[in-house]
Amino acid sequence: MTRQFSAACERNREPILSVLRNVLANAKQVLEIGSGTGQHAVYFGAALPHLTWQTSDLPHNHASIHGWLNEAQLSNVLPPFALDVTCGNWPAGPFDAVFTANTCHIMAWEEVREMFAGVARILRPEGLFCVYGPFNYGGQFTSESNALFDMSLKAQGQHMGIRGFEDVDRLARDNGMTLVADHDMPAHNRLLVWQR
Repeated sequence: MTRQFSAACERNREPILSVLRNVLANAKQVLEIGSGTGQHAVYFGAALPHLTWQTSDLPHNHASIHGWLNEAQLSNVLPPFALDVTCGNWPAGPFDAVFTANTCHIMAWEEVREMFAGVARILRPEGLFCVYGPFNYGGQFTSESNALFDMSLKAQGQHMGIRGFEDVDRLARDNGMTLVADHDMPAHNRLLVWQR
């Protein structure tokens, strides 16, 4: 099977893992939304063997995820669930945590709204939603590189762009989730954690 490779996944996996080790210490069942290449799933699954890590993505990304899973042969990382956040066809759960990386700025805003609503439905009480990526604060880019990245995203599609922290936090609160951590990450990214 064809394994895709993301240099960004390779760069950010260790800083993300250093946060997830603590955040997910008491979790058992985790859903990853937008598993992409599959690199994060096998890296985090190997490093956090106490978790059952459920991959998910749109079907066109499944071949790469299967490729990484087949090579890693981890019993705690499950084959991808075909998840389109707008279709209402979500895995049953309940999950102790949901993790997603670099999805909010790729999705249309309506899809981001549907993702937060869906996550709230499948998280157990006190479950955690962990979101990694770049965010604006107070309507401002946090770096020149993020401003340039936002321009490049919009050149690919007007539905894309770096989201405002206040906007996603409002979505979380509207869906019964409360911000419990906002971690500063390398390369002007954040790892936001909400609790249901």
